[in-house]
Amino acid sequence: MADFHQNGNITTLHNLRTRSLEDLQYELEGYSAKRKITLILPSLYSELEGAALAHILDELSAVPYLHRIIIGLDQANESQFRHAQSYFSRLTQNHIVIWNDSPRMKALGARLEELGLAPKEAGKGKNVWTCIGYLIACEDSSVMAIHDCDITTYDRHMLARLVYPVVNPNFPYQMAKGYYPRIDGQKLNGRVTRLLVSPLLIALKKVIGDRDYLDYLRSFRYPLSGEFALRVPILPDLRIPSDWGLEIGVLSEAWRNLAPQSVCQVEIADAYDHKHQDLSPQDASKGLSRMSTDICKAIFRKLASDGTIFTPNMFRTLKATYYRQALDILESYYNDAKMNGLAVDRHKEEKAVELFAENIIRAGNTFLENPNESPFIPTWNRVHAADPSFLSDFKKAAALDAEEFT
Repeated sequence: MADFHQNGNITTLHNLRTRSLEDLQYELEGYSAKRKITLILPSLYSELEGAALAHILDELSAVPYLHRIIIGLDQANESQFRHAQSYFSRLTQNHIVIWNDSPRMKALGARLEELGLAPKEAGKGKNVWTCIGYLIACEDSSVMAIHDCDITTYDRHMLARLVYPVVNPNFPYQMAKGYYPRIDGQKLNGRVTRLLVSPLLIALKKVIGDRDYLDYLRSFRYPLSGEFALRVPILPDLRIPSDWGLEIGVLSEAWRNLAPQSVCQVEIADAYDHKHQDLSPQDASKGLSRMSTDICKAIFRKLASDGTIFTPNMFRTLKATYYRQALDILESYYNDAKMNGLAVDRHKEEKAVELFAENIIRAGNTFLENPNESPFIPTWNRVHAADPSFLSDFKKAAALDAEEFT
C-alpha cells in the first residue's frame, strides 16, 4: 500500500490502489466531452524499431478519452517518414505525425531564423516545442499530456492517472507531474535523480541557504520524469529548454508562472523502466554526462534569476558539499535496494557521483563565463507576435506533409 504523506509545498496524489482503471476512464470520458485532451509523443525514428513503442501504441489504441495524438518525428528521411505514417496508423484516435525534418518544416525553420526566434539545437526540447505549436494552432484542446516513447513498462493506467488532476474541473491544478519508482524488477535505476539532483538540492540548501525554489524542487518525488500534463491556456507563454534540462526547465516555468496550489505530482506507476543512457565519462557532450551538466546549469540559472550570486569559490564549496552528501545518500539507496532484493553496483554508483561532482564545476564555470546564455526556445506567444501567420502556416505544412507522403 502506498503512503499518503503530504509535504506541504505541492499536493501529492497517491495511488492507494482503491480505484480501477475502468472507473477512472469512465469519469475521464465524461470530462473529456467538454475538456478535450491531446497527447504529445516526441519520438526518434529509431524508437519505431524497438519493442517499447509498439506496445505503447497498442495500449493507447484502447484509450477512449483522447481527442488527438500528436507525434513529433525526429531524425527521419522521406522513406522513414512514410513508414512512420503507416506505423502509427494503428492508432484509433485522430492523430498526426509531424515530420520535423521535412523540406516544408526546414523552410519554416529558416523563417524563424530570420526573425532570430529559431531553436538553438535539435532534440527533445525542440520536438516538444514544435508539437505544442501544432496543438495551439488546432485551437480545440483544453489539456495536453506528454510522455516518452521508450517506456518498456507502459500501460494506459499511467496516462489516465497523469491527466486526471488537470482534466477534473473540480481540481485547481494547472500542471500534473508524474512520478514512480525507477525499478525494473532487478535493479534500482534513476541514477541522475538519485545521485545528482537529490543530493545537489540538499547541498545547495547548505551552501546558499533556504530558497523557496529549492524547497519546491525537493517536493517532487521524481523531478526528471518525462511525464506531465498541463492545461492548454498556459502553453503559449511556456518557455521550453532546447537542451537536456527540459524536465527541470518545465518545472521552473511552472514555478515562475503558477501558484504552488496549481501544481501537483501524481503517482502513475508501481514500476517504471525505459531506455538507459550511457554515463559517457569520456565525452561531456553525450549521455548522462551532458544531461547532468545541463541540469546543473538549469538550476543555477533559475537561482541566479531569483537573486542568488554565484562565485568560483561557491561552486568549489558546492562540489565538496555535494560529494559528501551524495555518498551518504548512496548508502541509503543501497540499503533500500538490498532490503527489496534489488541490485546496486556500488562501484559504478560512486563513479557516477565522481563524474557528477566534476560536472557541477563544469556547469558552474560555463555559467560564470556566459551568465546570459539561455537555452529557452522563444514562447509561442512571442512567435505569434513576430509572425502572426506562422502557426497557421505551420499547421498547413504538417497537413500537407501528411497528405503528400501517405
